[in-house]
Amino acid sequence: MGGDGRQTGIGADYMQQEKKNNRGTVSVSVVIPVFNEESVIGDIVGEVRSRYPDYEVIVVDDGSTDQTAAVAAHAGAVVVRHPYNVGNGAAVKTGIRTARGVLIVLMDGDGQHDPADIWSLLEEADGFDLVVGARKSKGHASVWRRFANWCYNCLATYVTNFPVKDLTSGFRVFHRDTVLQFLNLFPNTFSYPTTSTLAYLRSGHTVRYVSISARPRVGKSKIRLLRDGYRFLLILMRIATLFSPLKIFLPISFFFCGTGMAYYGYTFFAYHRFTNMSALLLSVSVMVFLLGLVSEQITQLRYDRVG
Repeated sequence: MGGDGRQTGIGADYMQQEKKNNRGTVSVSVVIPVFNEESVIGDIVGEVRSRYPDYEVIVVDDGSTDQTAAVAAHAGAVVVRHPYNVGNGAAVKTGIRTARGVLIVLMDGDGQHDPADIWSLLEEADGFDLVVGARKSKGHASVWRRFANWCYNCLATYVTNFPVKDLTSGFRVFHRDTVLQFLNLFPNTFSYPTTSTLAYLRSGHTVRYVSISARPRVGKSKIRLLRDGYRFLLILMRIATLFSPLKIFLPISFFFCGTGMAYYGYTFFAYHRFTNMSALLLSVSVMVFLLGLVSEQITQLRYDRVG
């Protein structure tokens, strides 16, 4: 199916599966988490349904105080409501659990993601476990936010040994049977894209990035650069230590080892002795390395249980 709704490649594969199982599933579910987006959610749902009439559209209203839920329902979406604001990640988890589709498309409800790009992502889903819409560098956010995203991408690339092009993009396609394995790792905040990307890559699942153009969002962003940036960094470090601990522990160990050797060299030539500080730094280096080694073994046990 292209942008005009015609069926091709991936659509044929998954529609055949749908006909075989005949258990109420659908080929694709589009999940849209929202919070106070009454001004734009109706247009988004309407466009998705117009372009892809056979797809299930689920809007998860995360405790909105306006008419978001009513507008989405009127536009034809299946609406699931949280009684109060839990978080974007929590809404995503609710939507994934509710979805009946073999493939699940996640997209933001603020108007930045163009429904026409859904098919570009779905075309790659036959060969990859996770497909992500990578926003063009000048197509979204402010200069500072783009710089922060670049830093996150670089750190994620180092941790995973994979070129991460857009770590925080919420426009992505999951295979339902695969994403359910990782759902317990998703945080309730805005950083579920970070968690899902690193979890997939470090568990050996395949990831594909597709270039998209982000549209200007409607209304004011609910993400704060400093507050949520700090949270993103903490979650990135947590997931890194969970799936690839030596990537974190080894540089720290080398730092203490290098500092200890440098300080020992200084004290040896200046005072002709080995100091307690040098011994402490070298000891810390060994302990951090051994801790990372044990963590890596524990991580390997996790790989044996996560397919």
